[in-house]
Amino acid sequence: MNNIFVYCEVTDEATIADVSLELLSKGRKLADELQVKLEAVILGYKIKSLENQLYPYGVDIIHYADDERLFPYTTLPHSSILLDLFRKEKPEIVLFGATSIGRDIAPRVASALRCGLTADCTALEIGDHVENRTQTHYKNLLYQIRPAFGGNIIATIINPDTRPQMATVREGVMKKEVYSAKYKGKLKKVDADSILRDDDYAVTIIERHIEKSKIDIKNSQVIIAGGYGVGSKENFDLLFQLAEVLGAEVGASRAAVDAGFVEHERQIGQTGVTVRPKLYIACGISGAVQHRAGMDQSAQIISINTDVNAPINQIADYTIVGSVSDIIPKMIKFYKKNSK
Repeated sequence: MNNIFVYCEVTDEATIADVSLELLSKGRKLADELQVKLEAVILGYKIKSLENQLYPYGVDIIHYADDERLFPYTTLPHSSILLDLFRKEKPEIVLFGATSIGRDIAPRVASALRCGLTADCTALEIGDHVENRTQTHYKNLLYQIRPAFGGNIIATIINPDTRPQMATVREGVMKKEVYSAKYKGKLKKVDADSILRDDDYAVTIIERHIEKSKIDIKNSQVIIAGGYGVGSKENFDLLFQLAEVLGAEVGASRAAVDAGFVEHERQIGQTGVTVRPKLYIACGISGAVQHRAGMDQSAQIISINTDVNAPINQIADYTIVGSVSDIIPKMIKFYKKNSK
């Protein structure tokens, strides 16, 4: 009762999605702060063995339903099981990944439970609140933090009067951290047959085609990112040359993608992917809050910009003032010269 629940997505490789493991890491910290338990929900087929992927992240209880009709994901059966479970267990907080699945199921569950839901959060914290009009004091609320109004402000949203407090969280914004390799919780099987009805199978998946992304920016440890200031698609070739030398991946701001310099799959920021590499080289990027929301957790940031007052320089560890077309060839030359 009143614990923290994380809905865990199961991939086609029969593993737990990274965003779910990230949420378990954050959920464990929130649970410790609130002195409650962390519970996970996994729904699918042949998934009982996945428990060993979850326990190291500090999961106290795993609720699982193992049924071949639950994989691949369809909306109705998954939402029916979650609604039945949440009505029985009455969680305090429920977290979903802001993926295509999370964005599909979370609003349906929130609507049925008549509770609040904040989408695409980039941070979660526990805090108190005083309602000025009534002077009502609320303790230990979930602060659901996300960019708003096109990223021009950062909004902190609370659900003081409804439970559970629900949020979807963007992939990559939470750090995936093992709590204890020897941690063990317990399993609770959910009887899907007693919950699901024929109506829940109104939709049948006849055939699936999955094309894996050829670009893996999220897991790259070194990223060379270009903005509108790079100037042209041809100049972006310099970034690809530097990336090849450094064994890096190339990313971009939304302005560069909108200008047609590179494909959308490389977009980093509020409307792209969130990354946290060991090294992030920002080339010709002004550093608007929308972009910084997707990369400000990088371990080290180098900015290359002609504008010494560019916002990106405020968070950069090193700033190189100059043109990308001048600086990048020199970096390539000197790296090749000084590396074995």
